[in-house]
Amino acid sequence: MTCSDKGYTTRINILSACTRSVEVAKHKRMFTSKRTSELLALMALSSTLFLFLHTRDLHTRLRSLQSVTNSASTSGDSSSAMEIDIDNFIQRDEKLEVDALNNTGRAKRELIFFNRVPKVGSQTFMEILRLLSLKNKFVFYQDHVQRVETIRLAESEQLRVASMVTKYDTPSVFIKHISFLNFTRFYLPEPIYINLVRDPVERVISWYYYIRAPWYYVERKHLFPDTPLPDPNWLKKDFETCVLRGDRECTYTQGEKREGISDHRRQTMFFCGHDEECTPFNSEGALERAKRSVEKHYAVVGVLEDFNVTLTVFEHYIPKFFKGASQVYYGDMGLHKVNHNAFKPQVSEAVKDMVRKNFTREIEFYQFCRQRLYRQRLALNL
Repeated sequence: MTCSDKGYTTRINILSACTRSVEVAKHKRMFTSKRTSELLALMALSSTLFLFLHTRDLHTRLRSLQSVTNSASTSGDSSSAMEIDIDNFIQRDEKLEVDALNNTGRAKRELIFFNRVPKVGSQTFMEILRLLSLKNKFVFYQDHVQRVETIRLAESEQLRVASMVTKYDTPSVFIKHISFLNFTRFYLPEPIYINLVRDPVERVISWYYYIRAPWYYVERKHLFPDTPLPDPNWLKKDFETCVLRGDRECTYTQGEKREGISDHRRQTMFFCGHDEECTPFNSEGALERAKRSVEKHYAVVGVLEDFNVTLTVFEHYIPKFFKGASQVYYGDMGLHKVNHNAFKPQVSEAVKDMVRKNFTREIEFYQFCRQRLYRQRLALNL
């Protein structure tokens, strides 16, 4: 048996297991025959996707990109913006104090508001919090899954969410995909704000393949049975092709506004807020608002690429909630492997560099959060 045959057999076994899971769910939930047919069709689409991802020939595309890659290597600019040593941001003689860098004391209630950004390790972090709630004796609240995730709310909805969260028992944590929500604007006590960020280009690539993963649609079908099945050609399209062809979903235009679940390009929106000024992609205004929000309100903003530093800072800056976080993460639960998409193919650095040119302010915000995290870490003098 060749390696290709083994890979094919593995994928078929995976799909068989998914099919059996769907059949069990069918009997438990008494799906109609129509829904069963839809799920079987979904499995067929999944099979097509798996086979495509693991048997396609990329040599032609790689040859077409070779000149771009060589040019980047010659100039020395390839991914340089993302590889800067974080220590270069911090003056060696700068006096760093924990109290000055920790906004936890600003909170008027022992309630964490985790307005989590998608595809930044927040699923893993949420599971850490759930386990810590049992160990550290706080209440764990998570918003329900929605058909369409709306992160920017009208003022009346902002007030509704803030009022609801304020009524929760304390100490507690509330988790929801939502833009920064200023409780004091509604004369409500400020919570402890936390979040995570990620290299913005790696994040959009992760999102691109996440919404094409077969299990994503299986889960959506369970929750929302009338969810339409995606176009197989859309499922099979890889990120590099999407970028090089200039397809709509992989075109990142300065100042463009898009709403809804399809627009997960902007980390800054989760920190900027709900105002119209926060919507233009890669804008200076959204960047500055997001920075001010982090500095003024957030206790800690962790970084996926620096997860060990992230856990250390959380444990020391918000110990009531995060005591033992590293132990939970590296313990027997295997949380360091949660929500890992094993079927996401590699994307060339040449294509990533093409995308980075349009993410200048998103990258600046990411580096700003990294700098702040390291300043918080250095202030501990560990």
